[in-house]
Amino acid sequence: MTGSILAVAVGWWIVIIVLGVVTIFLLSLITQAFGLWIQAFFARAKITFRELIGMRFRKVDARLIVLSKIQAVQANLDFITTPDLESHYLAGGRVRNVIVALIAANRANINLSFKTATAIDLAGRDILEAVQTSVNPKVIDCPNPAGGRTTIDAVAKDGIQVKAKARVTVRANIDRLVGGATEETIIARVGEGIVTTIGSAENYKAVLENPDQISKKVLAKGLDAGTAFSILSIDIADVDVGENIGAKLQADQAEADKRRFQAEAEKRRAMAMALEQEMKARTQENRAKVVEAEAEVPRAIAEAFRKGNLGIMDYYRLKNIQADTTMRQKIGGDTAQPEGSEQT
Repeated sequence: MTGSILAVAVGWWIVIIVLGVVTIFLLSLITQAFGLWIQAFFARAKITFRELIGMRFRKVDARLIVLSKIQAVQANLDFITTPDLESHYLAGGRVRNVIVALIAANRANINLSFKTATAIDLAGRDILEAVQTSVNPKVIDCPNPAGGRTTIDAVAKDGIQVKAKARVTVRANIDRLVGGATEETIIARVGEGIVTTIGSAENYKAVLENPDQISKKVLAKGLDAGTAFSILSIDIADVDVGENIGAKLQADQAEADKRRFQAEAEKRRAMAMALEQEMKARTQENRAKVVEAEAEVPRAIAEAFRKGNLGIMDYYRLKNIQADTTMRQKIGGDTAQPEGSEQT
């Protein structure tokens, strides 16, 4: 009996403790929500006590939502609702940044809806900076010094290099922020236009005399198409003369031609030397054949003697002819022995 009474007492104590914890938690929650609700109520922000409790359970920063809603209401942006702000917060957006951007756009008479602003913010673009750029245009250096280059180098038709710097004034285009190209595209297109314009100039003097022609031709190409900006002006900040690229290329080409001709001459020389050696080999081969043929002469004479086709007097006449020929050659200064002769 005593054990059952003790168990009941322990159960009651557990219930009391649980109720106390729940009560403290609810009081803390209500206290925090009540303070924000009072603040929203006097600011005519129209945020219910139930919505504040729900934000706490959904892990939404209720203070941020309330302050943003108050800021929007005070700026007469009544079309922004609390669920819209809460939804954008849960999507990972920057609620305060969007509200400030919408207020700035409203003051500057820029048509910017809450849906467009949140889409731009969720796309990773700074919507506040875009609105500020739309109101106050910014200047972009071309080329970007952060890329390691300070000038845009191009070559005129006379082969002289021209180095130019440009400053591009742009204004953000809110309607093309989502899906529009960034500043890097503007810089690349302007650089390409400057290179094309300088390359089409007859000489570098024409570029130095009229640098404004570069900006006019580049600006007329509509380089801001498909980008998040509208180009207001392109100003050539500096133009300098660089190297004589044409002469350098010609020198390099001449050196390359020289090496090519030398290689071809060496090739022909090697072929001539090979042909010479081949001809020498053929000469030696023919001489060997002559010597071999001369060696057959005595055999032929002996064979003629045996067969009776050649008499002794014929042989002596042949020798006399050979001797006479040798004597004539010596008298004429030619000591070479004629082919086909043999010593007796």
